[in-house]
Amino acid sequence: MEGYSSNHFLLAFYLLLALTTYINSSSAAAAAAASTEFIKTSCSATTYPTLCFNSLSSRASAIQNSPKLLAHEALSVALDTARSTSTMMLRLSHTRGMKPREKGAMKDCVEELSDSVDELMNSLGEMSQPKGKSFEFMISDIQTWVSAALTDEDTCSEGFAGNAMNGKIKNIVRGRIVNVAHLTSNALALINNYAGTP
Repeated sequence: MEGYSSNHFLLAFYLLLALTTYINSSSAAAAAAASTEFIKTSCSATTYPTLCFNSLSSRASAIQNSPKLLAHEALSVALDTARSTSTMMLRLSHTRGMKPREKGAMKDCVEELSDSVDELMNSLGEMSQPKGKSFEFMISDIQTWVSAALTDEDTCSEGFAGNAMNGKIKNIVRGRIVNVAHLTSNALALINNYAGTP
């Protein structure tokens, strides 16, 4: 009789464990779906909504439904992309056979991207700070730095405009810089959205 009772107990335990696991996985799936929908809706207010969603949807569990975390992750994506692009540009700047104008534009672009990386880092650092100064002052600093980063990226891209540039290098550089600028623009839109939340 004792063995029969312990078998019932084990069966009940496994059923309870299976039910708990099912409920937890259903809750997690519902939370992930809600977070993904939140990202999609928020990204629709940016200039490049498809890029915004594609660059942030994999971070849904970190973002949840928080405008602050969404802005933070958007800044993080822009910073990571600016860093990798800056590294690529530095390597590309040592390519042999470039015309003097291309070399000059590349040198300027490397400097502009370095400044952009610094400004995005400052923004991310400011957003990560515990509440110290006023919210408005913090947001104002972040908006100023991200706007400056966007200006630097646009200046870099403009250096490769015109027909005097090598087609291959021009296309590589402009494509990467435009991508960074679009990510930065999206981050700024999401920061502005976060600034407007009560």
